[in-house]
Amino acid sequence: MNIEKYRYRPRKPRAKIVKDVLSWLFIGGAIVLAATSPYFIQNLVFGYKQWNKYPKRKLSTTFDQLRRTGVVSIETKNKQIYISLTPEGRRKAGIFQIDKLHIVRPKQWDGKWRLITFDIHEKKKFIREALRGKLKQLGFYLFQKSIWIHPYRCDAEIDLLKEFFGLTDKEVQLIVAEYIGKDESWKQLFKLSSCALKGYADDLGRIHHASKH
Repeated sequence: MNIEKYRYRPRKPRAKIVKDVLSWLFIGGAIVLAATSPYFIQNLVFGYKQWNKYPKRKLSTTFDQLRRTGVVSIETKNKQIYISLTPEGRRKAGIFQIDKLHIVRPKQWDGKWRLITFDIHEKKKFIREALRGKLKQLGFYLFQKSIWIHPYRCDAEIDLLKEFFGLTDKEVQLIVAEYIGKDESWKQLFKLSSCALKGYADDLGRIHHASKH
């Protein structure tokens, strides 16, 4: 299979300030300021310390540009200014979060396998291939047709991918399995050493011992 064909390459903004603005709004949600002055940027900088790293003029220009391109909404209602991401802005901000997505490798493996299955219609072929490419980047391997495998917990990451690509629980499912048959080759592929498994085996031994008493 040609990995390059399915590699997922999210677009990034040229200016770091744009990335920061969208990321801050994406994480923090809408910003509400008192409309006591027409210079809302000064109020913004005063109320939110994270904006201090940029000159006020540059912030003003960036917000105006994002507003004109339909990425950020700036509205005045009841003597208050509301700054929020538009649906297009949320999509772009989500790209940054997807780009940084990774699965944390714990010190000890819990002995469970994570299987991702998906059944995505041909009409969503582009999304299907993008999802496949992202799973590869996250370290998944093809287990069977349309089934991908990984040893570590990844429910939050998969939920984020589903939300970003607009996929339902029916289209993408995460299955956690303790037994998948002979799995020695998979353990070797994911470099699950005997040391990494020792803690899990010891825990099972303690549980088994406790259940007998």
